[in-house]
Amino acid sequence: MKNNRHKILLVDDSADTLEILERNLDQAGYHVQTSQTVENAIKKLIAEPFDLVITDLKMPKSSGLDLIKYVRENIDDMEIMMITGYPCISGAVQAIKDGAEDYLVKPFTDEELLSAVHKVMDKLMRSRKLHCTEISKESYGIIGESKEITKVFRWIEKAASTSVNVLISGESGTGKELVARAIHYNSDRRSAPFVPVNCTAIPDNLIESELFGHVKGAFTGANSNRTGFFKMADGGTIFLDEIGDASMNLQGKLLRVIQNKEILMLGSSRVHKIDTRIIAATHKDLPELVKKGLFREDLFYRINIVDILIPALHERQSDILILLPFFVEKLSKEMQKKPIMFSDKAIQILTNYKWPGNVRELENLIQKLVVIKDGDTIDVSDLPEVMRSSFNISSDENKTLIQVEREHIYNVLNSVDGNKTKAAKILNIDRKTLREKLKSSYRL
Repeated sequence: MKNNRHKILLVDDSADTLEILERNLDQAGYHVQTSQTVENAIKKLIAEPFDLVITDLKMPKSSGLDLIKYVRENIDDMEIMMITGYPCISGAVQAIKDGAEDYLVKPFTDEELLSAVHKVMDKLMRSRKLHCTEISKESYGIIGESKEITKVFRWIEKAASTSVNVLISGESGTGKELVARAIHYNSDRRSAPFVPVNCTAIPDNLIESELFGHVKGAFTGANSNRTGFFKMADGGTIFLDEIGDASMNLQGKLLRVIQNKEILMLGSSRVHKIDTRIIAATHKDLPELVKKGLFREDLFYRINIVDILIPALHERQSDILILLPFFVEKLSKEMQKKPIMFSDKAIQILTNYKWPGNVRELENLIQKLVVIKDGDTIDVSDLPEVMRSSFNISSDENKTLIQVEREHIYNVLNSVDGNKTKAAKILNIDRKTLREKLKSSYRL
């Protein structure tokens, strides 16, 4: 299936090379056009937009460097990758300085070609997302476009169309209350109150008073009538946050309200019927707590009519590229600071970090960076050590032995301007072994 977003222009004076590259990229799903001269390539670039130009360095008349300079001076939002041979490594370095995103050194495998193209395309898409901060009107204030968060949007729509009880599960900092509010304010109850209650914060001796209210004189210090949370939310929604931390006493009180749909104010003999929708949330594994006898099974089934699981931030990494500019714009305005930008390497680290504190941790980090950063751009050195170290570990672990060896060989060749004799001496192998490694492992 063709990828309509990714269009590639191949530029090389060799028809055979163009045929090989075009076939491989076409099979990978890219739209590909070819050109054997820089002049013809420029005509194509003027006529229609491309996402990536892959150009050879040495060509008759105009070179790949000329094409790179033309693109950087005249076209935005497009990446460039160059192909070169070993004798031209210095030219490759110059190409990078002139604006090429990456370069491939001949000979290379099909896998290496596709990996390099994917890397460049990934950077391009990150850049485009970072410059697109428009939030969908249907996002309920929840930022993201990944398939994982899109599933949550669909569940919000389904839950909002009914009045059944909902259980929202997810790690701390994922935005469970945002989802609860989205359900309420998109339901028929939107004009009635949304009342959030932290189950962890209610002392056992105040449970009845807090939830159901009390009348004047019900106990010492009850100097006036007090409306409880359930009555406040009558006709609307009560949000029971961290219900997994509720005491057994609180669980029993909640079960009776759900079953009977009525409350009794402390110190009163009059029962009040209520029409209050219940949305509960937890970061804990409630089925496991039920097995251990720490959470009532009957209450679990009462609140778990619709179960919405919010993915952790590291499970929807592509959304980080949307959250970054959103928080930068929001927090910069709040603190009257100049908006900051992020270097490519910093973005790479942020998108690969595990984010144990999820969206809340990301927002806190952006807030800190907006406050303390004097310059315009956030680089790797500005990020917390835990992020830098975790990225280094993960990136090393994900490399195969062949990739490490190939990278080291190319680095050595680069350092000696492609001189294989000098490279072989540094690598402590003979020139024949080096040549065989290149032939057997890296073919065009």
